[in-house]
Amino acid sequence: MYLAETRLSPTGRQAPSKASPDGAPAQWHPDEAPAQWHRVLTLLADISLFIGTRPLWTQAASHRLVVAAVVSLCYASILVTGVLTLVVRRGRTLARLDLCVLVTAVALAVCGWAMNHGGSDESVLTTQAAHEFLAGHQVYDRPWPWLFGHGIALTATMNGGYDFTYGYPPLTLMLTAPLLWIGHGSAAATLVSTGALIVGAIVMWRLLPVPWRSAATLVCLGFGLLPAYARLGYPAIVACALLVPVVVDWPRMGRGGRGDWVRAVCLGAACAAQQLPWFLAPFLLAGVYALRRGERGPRAAAAAVGRIAGVAATTWLLINAYFIVSEPSSWISGIALPLTQKADIHGQGLVGISLYFTDGSDRLAWYSHASLLLAAGLLGLFVLFVRRLGPAATVLPWCAFFVATRSQDGYYLLMTPLWLAAAVTAPWQSFTSAWQPRPAFLRGRHRRGARVAAAVLLMAPTAAAAALAVSGSPPLRMDVVGARRATGALTALTLRVTNLGDASLNPHFTLTTGSGMSRYWSVAAGPATLPAHGSASYELRPPEGKFILPRAGVRIRVRAVSAAPMTLSSTDVDLSALSLSP
Repeated sequence: MYLAETRLSPTGRQAPSKASPDGAPAQWHPDEAPAQWHRVLTLLADISLFIGTRPLWTQAASHRLVVAAVVSLCYASILVTGVLTLVVRRGRTLARLDLCVLVTAVALAVCGWAMNHGGSDESVLTTQAAHEFLAGHQVYDRPWPWLFGHGIALTATMNGGYDFTYGYPPLTLMLTAPLLWIGHGSAAATLVSTGALIVGAIVMWRLLPVPWRSAATLVCLGFGLLPAYARLGYPAIVACALLVPVVVDWPRMGRGGRGDWVRAVCLGAACAAQQLPWFLAPFLLAGVYALRRGERGPRAAAAAVGRIAGVAATTWLLINAYFIVSEPSSWISGIALPLTQKADIHGQGLVGISLYFTDGSDRLAWYSHASLLLAAGLLGLFVLFVRRLGPAATVLPWCAFFVATRSQDGYYLLMTPLWLAAAVTAPWQSFTSAWQPRPAFLRGRHRRGARVAAAVLLMAPTAAAAALAVSGSPPLRMDVVGARRATGALTALTLRVTNLGDASLNPHFTLTTGSGMSRYWSVAAGPATLPAHGSASYELRPPEGKFILPRAGVRIRVRAVSAAPMTLSSTDVDLSALSLSP
């Protein structure tokens, strides 16, 4: 419907565009002067390539002169393209400049990978899993603690330990396995994710209407944001790339033909690469049902959704088949790990209230409940008001993570290319004939008020769960009664801890000076379980023998967490009020 540029007209030239910035139909004429907004969009994509390019050149100039030379050529390309974008007279020429911007962005992404492919904990785990897969060994539910430390981040859990296992569906490790020969460390895993991002950007560029193509370059490869995640080896990048052909012009799904098969296969493969697509799939399938039922009736709509879901599920099962057969129990626990591991709370969402603005909560589990309730409530709203919310199908699923216990921004930004794809190719006009369920109370005389009431009722459980989580009180009162120091560092800390709650707790302690949670301190003296309303003294030792004291004015907090129930207790440490013994 809004994808005319991707098909060729009978004369072999591309047909005109049917999308404009305001959503109204507009024509793209290759031999006429391009619209000013098209120039601006190309220029913005071109400018975005400057971000992060200088540090890359500086890094390469010292010992990788070939890479530095390529980056210098990219600078020249950015400058020349910027001039030409503002002076060309024909739409066809500006479209070629869009291609030039894309090629420059790809070159910079490849240079970035060549200079920085050490990866992160994500890529280290993927690489090790690929090695084990090739060796025929168990992959899931198998800890590899030696991979961590030395700059590789740890995922701490509320039970006082760390998760050293692989916790993603297997597609990314299977793609990594044949490439292990290319270099040491995580080079293969980071190459897979970087290559996936580049391919995803090219596919989106090709599928979008001609005037919008530089937007694909901008959101996928511009700003330096997603390329940085790709160089860290995030499996979500692979999933995002696979979702691009699914989301572009997705309101056409379910009409039959080869396109449905391709979209369904890509959806199943994306779900086999990382867990985030699991949250998007229900919204897409619900939208397809509403659109096709509005056109063809309930039976044809159900058949269309069943066909897409069946092909996607078959693809997912085929990719997972080896692990389902060889290690079924560890496989199912492995791919469900992000939902069950009880990782320490972290992120930029609502959980920050308990983490930073109050002293904790004894009801942290309600953040998880609120997240699930919000996902269900948003899906219900989407079904009831698909004509209004249909264009936001690729954004709504990620809102649920804002109230989760792990609400870091990666859950939002890693899928932002899909926001753009839907914004361009799934405007509100695509949903005007979509079917919406209308029970009697939504069709009555006061239907406007009834619809508002329905929306409030769907969101009310989330609000209640979030309020319970935020309003919880810290179950432990912690008083710092002593400390030992070395030069500029703490070597021990003594706490007097009182359990104010009605449940026994197994506390685990850490000191933090910034966001998130630091490594746990060991308990040199003190009980493992603190009974309800009991008190005890704990002597804590830092994980590396000493805790470097920050500069004056930096807030130091001692935190205690427990897994069953999930709780957080925090208190500030005023070292100036303590007599520090050497």
